[in-house]
Amino acid sequence: MLWTRWLVLLLCWGATSGEQQADERDQAPAGVRADSRRQRSPPPVEPLDFGFVPAAVYDTHAYYEPGSIGILFHMVHAFLYVVQPNSFPKDLIVKVIQQNMGGIKIEEWRKPENVVLLLQWIHYEAGFIVCATLGIAFVVLVPIIATCFCVCRCCENCGGEMHQRQRKNADCHRGFFTASLIAISVFIILGVLIAYAANHNVSTQIRSTRRLINTNMRDLKTFANNTPAQVEYLTAQYTTAKNKVLSDLDNIGPLLGGRIHSQLEKEVVPSLDTALRMAGAMRETKEALETVNTSLEVLQDGMGKLQASVTGERASLSNTLSDPACTNGAVSPTCNTIRSTLSQLGVNADYSKLPDVSHALVNINTILRTDLSNIVQKGYASFNDTPKLVKEQTKNIVSALPRVKGMLDKIGTEITSFSKMFPVEASLANFTTFLNERQKAIESFYPQIDQMDFYRWIGCVAVLCMVVLVLAFNVLGLLCGTCGYDKQATPTTRGCLSNTGGNLLMAGVGFSFIFAWVLMAIVTSLFVAGGNIEKMICEPLANRQLFKIIDTPFLVHPEKKNFLPGMLFQNPNIDLTLGSMYRECYENNGLYHALQLETMFNINSFLNRTVYNRDLAKVFEGVQVDLQNVTLLEQAGRDNLINFANSGIGQIDYDAYLTEVNKGVTLVDLLSFATDLEAQADQLPRGALENALRGHASSIRLIHREQVVPMEQAMSTLSQSIKKLQRTSNDLPVKVTNILSAIDAAEYLITHNASHVVKQETKGYVQSLVGYFRQYTEWVKNSLTAEVAQCKPISNIVDSMEIVACSFIIDSVNTFWFGLGGCCILLIPSIIFSVKLAKYYRRMDTEDVFEDSPYNDTLTRFPRASAPPSYSIW
Repeated sequence: MLWTRWLVLLLCWGATSGEQQADERDQAPAGVRADSRRQRSPPPVEPLDFGFVPAAVYDTHAYYEPGSIGILFHMVHAFLYVVQPNSFPKDLIVKVIQQNMGGIKIEEWRKPENVVLLLQWIHYEAGFIVCATLGIAFVVLVPIIATCFCVCRCCENCGGEMHQRQRKNADCHRGFFTASLIAISVFIILGVLIAYAANHNVSTQIRSTRRLINTNMRDLKTFANNTPAQVEYLTAQYTTAKNKVLSDLDNIGPLLGGRIHSQLEKEVVPSLDTALRMAGAMRETKEALETVNTSLEVLQDGMGKLQASVTGERASLSNTLSDPACTNGAVSPTCNTIRSTLSQLGVNADYSKLPDVSHALVNINTILRTDLSNIVQKGYASFNDTPKLVKEQTKNIVSALPRVKGMLDKIGTEITSFSKMFPVEASLANFTTFLNERQKAIESFYPQIDQMDFYRWIGCVAVLCMVVLVLAFNVLGLLCGTCGYDKQATPTTRGCLSNTGGNLLMAGVGFSFIFAWVLMAIVTSLFVAGGNIEKMICEPLANRQLFKIIDTPFLVHPEKKNFLPGMLFQNPNIDLTLGSMYRECYENNGLYHALQLETMFNINSFLNRTVYNRDLAKVFEGVQVDLQNVTLLEQAGRDNLINFANSGIGQIDYDAYLTEVNKGVTLVDLLSFATDLEAQADQLPRGALENALRGHASSIRLIHREQVVPMEQAMSTLSQSIKKLQRTSNDLPVKVTNILSAIDAAEYLITHNASHVVKQETKGYVQSLVGYFRQYTEWVKNSLTAEVAQCKPISNIVDSMEIVACSFIIDSVNTFWFGLGGCCILLIPSIIFSVKLAKYYRRMDTEDVFEDSPYNDTLTRFPRASAPPSYSIW
């Protein structure tokens, strides 16, 4: 149809050129690909937000839950599985179709291959053939048996003789026949109820079919009405990519310059950072030298004062110990002990011999007159001006923006023109009109369908009424016979009610013979048709085996590979199958992907010619950026670093400093000495000597607090500063050389290799611009695959047809013949037991008479009776 062609052409416009680009990359020379791998990967392209394609909401829920009657459906399915347990003969059906069995003449059946196929088909249909044969035999034999039975009874045989011989177990026989007939009647009632439920279910579900038809039609209209808006949305989103490209072109300085800056800063920034850290090290070195100089003066001055104080205190303590009181025998040992420790009172370190650092401090002060930090900051600023420099040197790109904008607008116009090249809206409008007309045509058949369904329902009820009539005679016969039966009455004297019961049972037998073969003919016909439809169509449609048959290559013609594309596109070589299309539509993917329309139309060439326009890359072919003016470190900064390396801090004798600093200020800890002195004084008797010693201990503590503690603090400060200077001066010339080498390498990179970096980053910048269009085309591809023209209505139509044909109709028809067939089969034992039981209810013409019976005078008591000859054994 015309509208389908236009719809197919419409949905093809958004295919992407990803595959062709991949081919172009694969066709590139091996060396080029290797170089590209050695280069750093381009930075990721900023993702664009294209929003969401207007989604279509479909109303059809192609799912059927049969409810309680589903139990009956499962019973029928189980019965059919017993009848036909073989798997679906896909290969056999394919062979039959391919050999065109329907067109084979009678004489061609003798061919071996055709005979084999026929035998395989008979083997598959063996269950149905056996059951159908039994049904036909039933239909043929029942009328014959009924005729023979009637003739036989007319000849007073087959229970037609109106004489009943009395036996001892007659009551047991009657009870057994009654119970059996009741049980059979109950099962026949169940069969009637099953058949009636199936009959009623058909009428109920036919009304539900209208809802499925309406929702499917509504979904198709939604599909047709929503597709143009989706396509228009895809076309409009090209503006998003175009605006992003124009925005990046307007900001070429920050973007391209930023790319170049980012590529160069890996070498430049670390070198400047080391120079800046060295500037900080210069200031720290000055502070450390000043601290060393100050601390050394403090220590030298304090050491002289401490020497005088300690010497004086030692002399004074020695005089105290020379007191005559110390010669006393009791205190003499204590005084001698104290006297032996006097030599410990002395100064340990000597700071007067340490070298002066004033020369190095003067050099550092001279070096710091040049602000290296400021020079390095100028280098940072010069390098950070790269984006600005790029912007100034790419003014030709900015001037080309109107031409680029016009080129991009032309691309958008071509895309819009291409999407409007097909009369999609008109075609879909025609499709909607077609749907409306079809829906009205279908709805016009509703009254006829209802009338036909009513006739069908009446016919099925009439068929069931045949069984119900037999049941009615059986039930009435059982009731009348059971209620009117009198054990005291002889067969010839039975009452009217009992006789009526027997006659009703025989009437049921007569109607059973009349209707049984008709009912079995109906059951056999429905069984063969409905059972085969269930096994050959419904089951393979449910498990999608039927699709595999249709999708078999070269099924209908040896030169036509696939059936579906041959029917839709007149191109059977397209790898499109009904099963794959159904799966895609069932997952609610786009019709473009479901029909594999990308194999029919070369949209990639159109997109390469439009979206991937090579003129955009030509705009950047002449980009030249000169970074010769970028200076990272001025000559003054270089001289400053060299002077710092030669400042003399490496010639300081750090070992001498550390040796003296590591010594204690005094030979002994004055606090410990004072504590010991007080302990010795405690051993002396109270008096002037004890007080004098305690006074000396207090003086020693005062010396420690006022002179030793400040000196220890100065020593700690001196130690830290010396260690810092030592770390700074360690391999200082090598460090400076490395800094200058790194800066030279960075400047060489900028001045000599900048063109390569610029070319590389310009290529990356162009790739990012093209990447926006690639995002657009990839988004179009994904949208066409999953969001545009979602074909769920197509799979819903298939599922709805399966529900209506199989679940609504075939399952109900199969359940109907299942229940009715059970009734037909049970009519046979019903006939037998009814005939047997009627003998016990009907009034007989003659009866048995026995000599030893107290009622042997039967002619007097019962005038209608006639006694046959008696036997000694009966």
